Amino acid sequence: MSKLAEFRQLEKHLAEQLQALEALKGDAGLKKEIEFETKLRALLAEYGYSLPNVINLLDPKSGRRAPAAESKSSSRKPRQVKIYKNPNTGEVVETKGGNHKTLKEWKAEHGSAKVESWLTK
Repeated sequence: MSKLAEFRQLEKHLAEQLQALEALKGDAGLKKEIEFETKLRALLAEYGYSLPNVINLLDPKSGRRAPAAESKSSSRKPRQVKIYKNPNTGEVVETKGGNHKTLKEWKAEHGSAKVESWLTK
């Protein structure tokens, strides 16, 4: 894009934004909000309060948040212990997950379906 085309495009956007700004200046709702904010800030200055003080006064719990890790860990129930007994050797393996060394060896040797049938609890 040439510099002249870019300039014209920016000029067009600026004109549109100025038009939108002028439309907002005449909005009654905006005037009420500006008046409210002005009076509120004057009142806060008169009593020596800041916005965070007022928010804390009206809603003390709003600034406090529960730690994410605490809520996440309490929603998950603990894993149950699974007990596998090898009928060939009589060896017993207790595990909460499938990442047990002996259990992996059994699954590699006998197959996963066969080892899962050895589950006693």
